[in-house]
Amino acid sequence: MLQVLLVDDEPWVLEGLRTMVNWEKHGFRVCGEALDGPRALAMIEELRPELVFTDIHMPAITGLELIERSQQALNRPPQFVILSGYDDFNYALTAMRQRAVDYLLKPIDEEEIEALLAKLGQKITDELAAERSMPRKRSLFVNNLLNRVIQGEDDPEMQTEAAKSLDLPGEPELRCVLIDTGTDAHSLSQRVGAFFVQAAGRFFQDRAGRTGAILLAEDLPESRLEEIGLAVNRELEERKQPALVTVSGIAKGIGSLRELYLQALDLNRVKRSQGKTGLFFHGGPASAIRQAAAYKGQLRRLPELVEAGVPEMIGSAIEEAFAALTCSQAEIAAALAEAANLELTLCRQMAGFHGDPDVFMKRMQAECGSLGGMADYATLKRYVHRLCLEAAVQIGELKRRSESNTIFQVIRYVDGAYSSKLKLQTLAQKFHMNPAYLGQLFKKETGKPFNEYLNMKRIEEAKRLLKRTPMKISEIALRVGYPNTDYFLSKFKQATGVLPSVYKQELEHKRAD
Repeated sequence: MLQVLLVDDEPWVLEGLRTMVNWEKHGFRVCGEALDGPRALAMIEELRPELVFTDIHMPAITGLELIERSQQALNRPPQFVILSGYDDFNYALTAMRQRAVDYLLKPIDEEEIEALLAKLGQKITDELAAERSMPRKRSLFVNNLLNRVIQGEDDPEMQTEAAKSLDLPGEPELRCVLIDTGTDAHSLSQRVGAFFVQAAGRFFQDRAGRTGAILLAEDLPESRLEEIGLAVNRELEERKQPALVTVSGIAKGIGSLRELYLQALDLNRVKRSQGKTGLFFHGGPASAIRQAAAYKGQLRRLPELVEAGVPEMIGSAIEEAFAALTCSQAEIAAALAEAANLELTLCRQMAGFHGDPDVFMKRMQAECGSLGGMADYATLKRYVHRLCLEAAVQIGELKRRSESNTIFQVIRYVDGAYSSKLKLQTLAQKFHMNPAYLGQLFKKETGKPFNEYLNMKRIEEAKRLLKRTPMKISEIALRVGYPNTDYFLSKFKQATGVLPSVYKQELEHKRAD
């Protein structure tokens, strides 16, 4: 239904219009009524009716002012029918020279208004249909124009027309992007095209069904293209229909479009033959080197995450690594070499916890095959993910077994070497453990933090020496691990409530008694 708004400062006129006319018969629905111009203007902006019936003489804002303000406020203002008395005939003609499509003289005749609605209903419907078809027509026009350009048609008049239609005056720096989804080109190309909003109005489909876009280089710098490439790859990979996006170099003016298209097309064919998806730049820019480095960096983070046993972070690091890899120019051989290095590192970790890496790797190869047989990134990614998760489980179990034995070894070592210069970091290094984790296990087993336990053992030995030997206090301090006598005195009093000399005197008094 088309929306119609009724505006008149006389309520009886509004009621008559609403009730005397069969609006729905002609495809209209009354969406609102207004008794004055300001209210009518607000309702027009809010409800966006296709047609407004308005009186000319109204308080605050006249009918003519309502038409004028609507035209200023809206991109597509409604059409207006003027309601006028005989004395206002010339005034109505003025309105007709504006946006008003017709006028009716009061009192309104039912047959006259229904005849007008029949005419306007068809007219407005046709106009709306034409508006809706415009984007499609323009898209077809641009597609035809760009295909003529990229196929090598160099007619100067045609290129001038293309520059004007694509809003590319002068000699702007341009890029060509090709988006190849392999299957279901129309729907997926539309989805991928949504990422390149800067190319709105400059999309095309080549003869093979690839979607192309002409970009102004200044609108979308290389760094932003990298971000889009990662986003495109992630979204479409989740749909199991990844895209291959190839980007040409930069050249000036509409006359360079064929060369830019061929650059993107050649790169597309090379990467398609290699089985790759993602974003690729013509000429291997510095970004490709950075992306290859990012892949290596993420893979080299994995051993630490595997030992920590955090599957979510492992998965995230692998996603980032392979997303970066798809945007690099690296061949599969280079990716396999990094994966082999990861295998070696994980095996060393496993051996460090007294595991058997040979048994582990034989099982992995039996279930997944060897690295040498992996010919594409998708297979390699699945393997690396499984390798890391399986290694995390294996190393976690080895750690649990060894830690229960190791912590007792640490406590026994501290009990025997408390007089030496002991630090938690030194012990952690000696027993191949993380310092913070060792501290947690030590407290869990002894009930005391490491330093508190160490001081307790030293003070216990100092009390024994005070009781059984004639050694000087400074000698006892050094013997139990306190080179600084004052510090020993402070720790002893903190633990016993008295100084060592008082403690020794009390022992002697007890013996005398």
